[in-house]
Amino acid sequence: MAGRPLQIAEVAARTELSLRTIRQYEDSGLVVPSAASPGGFPLYTDADVSRLMVVRRMKPLGFTLDETRELLTAVDRLSDDALEPDERAALTARVRRYETAAAERVAELRAQLARAEEFAESLRTSLA
Repeated sequence: MAGRPLQIAEVAARTELSLRTIRQYEDSGLVVPSAASPGGFPLYTDADVSRLMVVRRMKPLGFTLDETRELLTAVDRLSDDALEPDERAALTARVRRYETAAAERVAELRAQLARAEEFAESLRTSLA
């Protein structure tokens, strides 16, 4: 159900992250639950889940937690309509650098995958 705050187990299922990993991201300040249950348990909004998905997608590309934090901070700041044009331009440039870096890392991973597939094929051929 969209819009309903989620408990951590629901978030873990939705994001395919472990409870431990989500808690580590909380401890590092990457994702802070937006609400709490009457019993004091953290509750996550759709925006919190989206933020966790950004973190999850950056990790296999080799981005550090500090780089992830920097990108998330820039994206958060860009949503401020009161930004000065110079600051908006600087933040946009920062996000574009991450976009470029991500594209480069994806290309590297594709090349590695192609080499791995060639290797697997050579093994299949040698067994035939």
